[in-house]
Parts: sequence; structure tokens; C-alpha cells
Amino acid sequence: MGLMAERAAGRMQARQTYRTMARMERRRSFVQSKLGTRQDFGRGEPAETTAPAPAAASESGYVSELERLAQLRDRGILSEEEFEAKKKQILGI
Repeated sequence: MGLMAERAAGRMQARQTYRTMARMERRRSFVQSKLGTRQDFGRGEPAETTAPAPAAASESGYVSELERLAQLRDRGILSEEEFEAKKKQILGI
């Protein structure tokens, strides 16, 4: 692969990573605003925190998503690198 192709591939990967991170941040912000845990600096009062029960429900969502991705990896649909990248994205690492 030539130098120009490598650079183009690197730029495409950087754009995709940025888009994925931006999408995850929008999703996280939306969920936090729905749960009431998002800090609103426009008002003088602090945001309320919620009980840990909804967090347990969302954890099971993460687990089921990771299990589904592991199955796709085991079937050969996803590569190990794709699986690891998606796992880090889901876990917020």
C-alpha cells in the first residue's frame, strides 16, 4: 500500500473514531439527562442523583451486548481488533 493510501486510511480511521466517540458522548449525555444525573451549570442548584438500581439494569445491557459481540467474533464475522475496539467503546475505556 502506498504512502498516500496509508494516510487516507489513517484519516478515515480517525474520522470514524471521532464520529463513534461523538455518538457515544451524545448517547451518554442523553441518558444522563433522562436519569437526572447530568450536571446543569445553568442553575444554582446541584443535579439530583438517582438510585443505583437503573445502573444495574444498564450493566446487564452491556453484558448482553458484549456477549453478542463475542458470538460474532467466534463466528469470524468480527476480527479480534474490531471486537476489542467495540468492547472498549461500550465500556467507556
